Amino acid sequence: MISRLSDIADLNNLELVAAHVTEGFMTGLHKSPFHGFSAEFNEHRLYNKGESTRHIDWKLYARTDKLFVKRYEEETNLRCYILIDTSPSMRYKGKDARFNKLEFSAVCASAIINLLRTQRDAVALTLFDRNISFSCDAKVSTVHSKMLFSTLQKTISDPVTPIAPETSGSIAQCLHTIAESIHKRSLVLIFSDMFDNADEESVFAGLQHLRHAKHDVVLFHVLNRAEELDFNFENRPYKFVDMETGNTVALNALEYKETYRRLSSDFCNRLKQRCGMYNMDYVEADIAKTFKEILAPYLLKRAVLH
Repeated sequence: MISRLSDIADLNNLELVAAHVTEGFMTGLHKSPFHGFSAEFNEHRLYNKGESTRHIDWKLYARTDKLFVKRYEEETNLRCYILIDTSPSMRYKGKDARFNKLEFSAVCASAIINLLRTQRDAVALTLFDRNISFSCDAKVSTVHSKMLFSTLQKTISDPVTPIAPETSGSIAQCLHTIAESIHKRSLVLIFSDMFDNADEESVFAGLQHLRHAKHDVVLFHVLNRAEELDFNFENRPYKFVDMETGNTVALNALEYKETYRRLSSDFCNRLKQRCGMYNMDYVEADIAKTFKEILAPYLLKRAVLH
């Protein structure tokens, strides 16, 4: 089984890569957290011998002499919305990672799309930086899945360009827009490093909006832990480049290490706390780890809980 990004020669065929990545841990995202019966009637289906008679439509039986069960909206297949941050900072790789954060996210998303396709679940994809660049409805079809793979393929192949300072928009605004566009309860998976030009409270409010709409939300916090959180650089001068704006700053890494680590750790802790407050799943997705380490524990957790 291909479990490490470094085990993959290239990403020229995400669909093929996804098939290899998911091989060996096909626990999947079922059962749907929304499986069951609710107040919203959807359709009838034939009664299967041996199942509960609780939801048999006896009035319909009286008219047709056949047993039908009322099927409700929440019993339909899972709807999954995958949101991927494509801002320039997501192109960061670091010295020890095989691929950058955006490529990592694209492979993880492709693996999940492959799982959902196998289970005949509807899946949608949204790409955003400071604005939404791509969005589609959740569908179940081979053609749709191939379109998603193709879109992800093009996204990771496009060259990175710094965002102009005058460009409006933010992750927070994108999350609000997405929350308002998803009208049915769904599973929402977010892949982002959560670096934004907006203030923290605005970003947290965007996450809360998704939960307020009663979606099941999972945040995959994509990062290179060794460098972006622990600031493990040698004791020498560096010129650091802001991938969002292109601005640069020269400094000695050791002199600022403790301050940087404290600030980055505080931010991650606040993000985790907010996810806990909003009843969202937080998954640290360190791009130096294996796919198995990132995806398999979460999928197993869902299988046990749901």
